[in-house]
Amino acid sequence: MNVKTHKIKIVVKVGTSTLTHEGGTLNFRSFDALTRVLSDISNMGNEVILVSSGAIAVGAGKLQMKERPSILSQKQAAAAVGQCELMHLYDKFFGEYGKIVAQILLTGEDVDNPEKKHNLTNTFNSLLEMGIIPIVNENDSVSYAEIEADNEEHKVFGDNDTLSAVVAVLCGADKLVLLSDIDGLFDSDPTENPSAQLIREVKEIDDNIRSLAGGAGCSRGTGGMITKLQAAELATKNGIDMYIANGSTPEVLYDIVSGKAAGTLFLGKR
Repeated sequence: MNVKTHKIKIVVKVGTSTLTHEGGTLNFRSFDALTRVLSDISNMGNEVILVSSGAIAVGAGKLQMKERPSILSQKQAAAAVGQCELMHLYDKFFGEYGKIVAQILLTGEDVDNPEKKHNLTNTFNSLLEMGIIPIVNENDSVSYAEIEADNEEHKVFGDNDTLSAVVAVLCGADKLVLLSDIDGLFDSDPTENPSAQLIREVKEIDDNIRSLAGGAGCSRGTGGMITKLQAAELATKNGIDMYIANGSTPEVLYDIVSGKAAGTLFLGKR
């Protein structure tokens, strides 16, 4: 697929619901499609950073847990096992398309501490200069604040939605894309209202837009539209365009890098 585009730096966040099937098992088709598209976008000369959820869900599946663990120590154990499995899969699939990947695990302290933040920025820049695709996740096996917070507002990163915005700001990205199990932001809940309309563009995140956010999304993850709007506020405040798009069709990223309409666009403040 030939797409004419100027070179950009893009951060793509993929949710647990995209990487796993309903029963929690791995969705290899999604892994393959996502890595193929991101590799191709990288080959166009763009700089690509992937923020990936899924460690706890993948770990729970590998450990043959019947459901997502509720005890902190078990969540962290599942995350440790799952992160290893995730990186193995990303290394395999990206490797099939000639790409080298690197793992970066973050906690809130890493981005709050000025010295650590400076070192992080240098690491990202060096990896991108070498054509390597950084794969970022919260360090769930060490950090407990995100996976233990019941209230979305008190999470450090908010199931990687906010983390992806933090990474986008840290790296000076042009675009941030949240790939989810929904096409974008709707004017009402599409699961309850068949006539719900997709909102194509949001210029200002006001109380009306916030009121459209419901609760948590997929049962295999912990995020929802609330955390996505939080990410949008952080990204757009720093001049970064943010999109919410459906992860089941990662080819939508071609439209996004070329500036075409896709999903819901939150316009960065210029």
